[in-house]
Amino acid sequence: MFATLLGALPRPPLPEGAPRDELVEVAVRAQETAGLDPVTDAGQRGDPPGLDGEDGRPGDAAHLAAIWEATQRLTVRAVKQALVGPYTLGRSGGGRVRDRRTATLEAARYLNGVLRELGAAGCPLIEVHEPSAVSIGADAAERNLFAEAHRRLLDGVDGTHRSLAVTGGNADGAGIETILGAPYDSLAVDLIAGPDNWRLVVNAPGDRGIVCGALSAASDSDDGPELLLWAVAYAASSGGRGPERVGLATASSLAELPWATAVRKLERLGDAARLIGLPRDERLQALDPRAVSSRSAALGRVEPRPTRAAADERDRGRDRT
Repeated sequence: MFATLLGALPRPPLPEGAPRDELVEVAVRAQETAGLDPVTDAGQRGDPPGLDGEDGRPGDAAHLAAIWEATQRLTVRAVKQALVGPYTLGRSGGGRVRDRRTATLEAARYLNGVLRELGAAGCPLIEVHEPSAVSIGADAAERNLFAEAHRRLLDGVDGTHRSLAVTGGNADGAGIETILGAPYDSLAVDLIAGPDNWRLVVNAPGDRGIVCGALSAASDSDDGPELLLWAVAYAASSGGRGPERVGLATASSLAELPWATAVRKLERLGDAARLIGLPRDERLQALDPRAVSSRSAALGRVEPRPTRAAADERDRGRDRT
């Protein structure tokens, strides 16, 4: 079981003017300490690379690969690179639908080069973020555009794990045939802002990985392990997927939280991933009994375990009857 961050972290508490590399290192160390793997630069180098510049001109693909390499040098753990996907980039420019189609496919063509550069550099996992996928719905033209853009995006991209991330709402209306119309290896979904994304999980082919974005980005959320472990078990049971193809993640970016709050959430995420690896009895002892005991749940309280004397008396009573 692995745990990872979907989105960014807030700026670490370093002095103003601290170099970006120092910000990235603090963010990486926080993920390592929490037990996350793969890790990311957590948005400390700016927004996930896409089309650089206010005028939308492409940045240099080799430079974007160098950004990943700089982060990888900070850790022995796997480092993934997040990018904004072509469909979201195409919508961000506004304009007419026909112009947007051109912009979307052009973005896909350019980003294909970026993915190839990242793969050649040795990046083990590329995470393509498409928050605008929540707006596709049943529109046939939008479904076709999304699928075509992602087929172009992944064309010839081999030797790295390709993951699609959908956050910020429900994208199930687009259908799994649209969302996974390109050969992605895994799908990461926000299950807090988009609970209906469970339909995508259930309908995804069993050979595709699922990353359950089940830890809320809200500062006052209940981040106990019970919900996280339930999400993993349910995703693993779908399509015969198995636990080896399921991971845990934050539901979305933690960038708006105070640093200490975000770090605590990372720790909760890592704790849940470690619990899954424990023997069953040890795992159950770490959970709220009301989550695993029908009697405790019905009573709404946790019953104390019987003492040895009480157990012996109970057994004698059974013998007398």
